[in-house]
Amino acid sequence: MSITALKGDTAFQARSLFRSLLRQSSQFAAYNFREYAKRRTKDSFRENHDKNLGERETQELIQRGLKELQMMKRQTVVSQFFQLDRLVVEGQKTGKQTGDDGGIVRQTTE
Repeated sequence: MSITALKGDTAFQARSLFRSLLRQSSQFAAYNFREYAKRRTKDSFRENHDKNLGERETQELIQRGLKELQMMKRQTVVSQFFQLDRLVVEGQKTGKQTGDDGGIVRQTTE
């Protein structure tokens, strides 16, 4: 097998891992955890993108990423048990505010 084929395979593994981590991070129930996982994934890959690493260092990083993916899968399962109300920044369902005597009551439309 040639060196370029190995590098192509490593690049494919890295892209696949990156997509898997981003996909899994979107499974968190809580907005803050979801955004943190996405940001951390992107930052980790950006940090090592321009480095000229050898094959061994690259494989070690991929293995570390796979361990993080397994950990994230476990965390997302646990987070599904503790779902909270959606935050304002997540774009809740639309509704209108009405009230009598100056009071405001939130009515959501579904």
